[in-house]
Parts: sequence; C-alpha cells; structure tokens
Amino acid sequence: MSNRENRVCPVENAGGLDNRFRRLLQNPQKILRPYIRKGMTVLDVGCGPGFFSIDMAKMVGENGRVIAADLQQGMLDKVKARITGTALEHRISLHKCEQERIGVTEPVDFVLLFYMVHEIPKKNEFFKEIEAMLKPAGKVLIVEPPFHVSKSAFEEALRIAGSVGFIHSAGPRIPLNKTVILKKR
Repeated sequence: MSNRENRVCPVENAGGLDNRFRRLLQNPQKILRPYIRKGMTVLDVGCGPGFFSIDMAKMVGENGRVIAADLQQGMLDKVKARITGTALEHRISLHKCEQERIGVTEPVDFVLLFYMVHEIPKKNEFFKEIEAMLKPAGKVLIVEPPFHVSKSAFEEALRIAGSVGFIHSAGPRIPLNKTVILKKR
C-alpha cells in the first residue's frame, strides 16, 4: 500500500464521505443486506469515517464483529469518536493498516472494498492477502467509482483477483458504479 498517502482520501475530506445525500444513493443496509448475517466477522478495508462500518456492526448483531481497517489513524479516530459509549463499541475493532499490507490475520466471512481498490498499487499482493483471510464460503464486495476508475482498470483488477484464486459474479446494482462479488475458487 505504499504511495497511498497521495492517492487516498485525506482525513480533512472525511465529512464528505458520510452525509444524508450519500446515504440516499449508497444506502449501506440496502447494499450489504444480501451478504452480511448475524454472527459474522466482517472487514471494512478503507473504512474512512465509518460510513459502512456502523451499519455493518448493526447487521452482524451482538455476536458478530466488524474490523474497521484504514491506513490513516485520523479516519480510525473518527470511527472511534462515533462509537465510543454506544452499543456498537464492542462490535467494532479498529485496525490501522500497514504501508504494504492490511495486516489482519483472523479469518473473515465478508470483506467490503468500497471505492478503494483503485488506490492499491500492488494489487496482486493485496488480493493474495484478502484470499488468505477469507473463509472458504466468504465473499468480497468491490465497488469502484463511476468516472474515476475506467472499465479497463476495473477489468484489470478482476483479472489480478482471478490470478490469485478468486472467481467473480455480478455485484449489487448501484447506479453508475462498478460492482463485483468475489468468491474463492
């Protein structure tokens, strides 16, 4: 994940990642409901200020867990501020990614990669790491922005994911966005 500092969304722009307008267009419950069940362990890579992590924590229930992972401590601090003192505090674990890897070693049932795969320079190593932590029946949802990521760049990321052992199928319909579900072969 090196050289991501100048490619990732700055912490100062975090407010734009969590607002009512976005919730209308990208409703976390609607997008994630088909993939997340009570009791699951789920990973939100590039969690930002927790736009999806908070809803994921509600979906996994009392016995489930969300690992909110981000390269920037400032983003994790924003998630922490939102959950401290709430019922969700014990369901969400904050994890600071390393420069070259996510660094989560526990098995997960679901991984959310929302608007962040295009920020990863070493996609082969990234997808190998995801594949290693994903449980056999687990799924990965990739969503990439409509204009920022070209069709060819998206297809190249899928080719790389396929080369490390993933198969892909159609993701949820999110207008204008590129989506895909990955599963282990």
